[in-house]
Amino acid sequence: MSKNESAKKPAKVSNAKVSNDVYEAELYRLQTELVKLQEWTRHTGARVVVLFEGRDAAGKGGTIKRITEYLSPRSVRIAALPAPTDREKGQWYFQRYIEHLPTKGEIVLFDRSWYNRAGVERVMGFCTPQEEALFLRQCPIFEQMLIDDGILLRKYWFSVSEEEQLKRFKSRLNDPLRRWKLSPMDMESIYRWEDYSRAKDDMMVHTDTPVSPWFVVESHIKKHARLNMISHLLSTIPYQEVELEKVELPKRPQIGNYKRPPRDLATYVPDFAASLLGDREA
Repeated sequence: MSKNESAKKPAKVSNAKVSNDVYEAELYRLQTELVKLQEWTRHTGARVVVLFEGRDAAGKGGTIKRITEYLSPRSVRIAALPAPTDREKGQWYFQRYIEHLPTKGEIVLFDRSWYNRAGVERVMGFCTPQEEALFLRQCPIFEQMLIDDGILLRKYWFSVSEEEQLKRFKSRLNDPLRRWKLSPMDMESIYRWEDYSRAKDDMMVHTDTPVSPWFVVESHIKKHARLNMISHLLSTIPYQEVELEKVELPKRPQIGNYKRPPRDLATYVPDFAASLLGDREA
């Protein structure tokens, strides 16, 4: 069996969960490697594009958050485009995504991408069958152009079961910090599960190519999905650790004749934190 054939085999999914200690330790190690990837990208002028696609509530956003946690927003950007404007609707479909592609030394993470056309736009009727067919024909050519120009393109599909998705939707309903994540479009996806499945299957047939393959991330266990996806991404890019310029803290200069203005001339925010202490300091 060739390497490519073995890569197509579905990974064995275990229901056992890694402990929180193991998860945190491994995530930190992977995040350290992501910093090395960032510095290598900046040093070599590489351009990296990573697409995050998949079902609603499949864990894309949480994975992106862990990837970017320690990276510089100056060299690693998240592209999460809203619905197209009337002007953008009149453009070539790929045009508004091209504006967000990286320049030399940048990494761009697309939280949903041009594949909206093959997913939500098809299922919800936001595009015509002719427009979708044109997209599926042009997309492999478009991605080939990106790759030919030197862009490192990686595509990840986060897979979650119907039962697990519904469970996550329900948990968001009662969570004031995540309630905003639920939209009418999310609710519609519950009733259109099979439609989205058919759309995803057609998309894969046309766009899972040898030069630009899809990598499926089983996300039934969110923490495992994050570790698996980040580990795989790092394994596909031939980055190396770049020796950083040594930085030394200078000695503090001798204090001159500067005098700080009286504190009562400035307006300070109230010490809210002190109110949380209650009688502890009494």
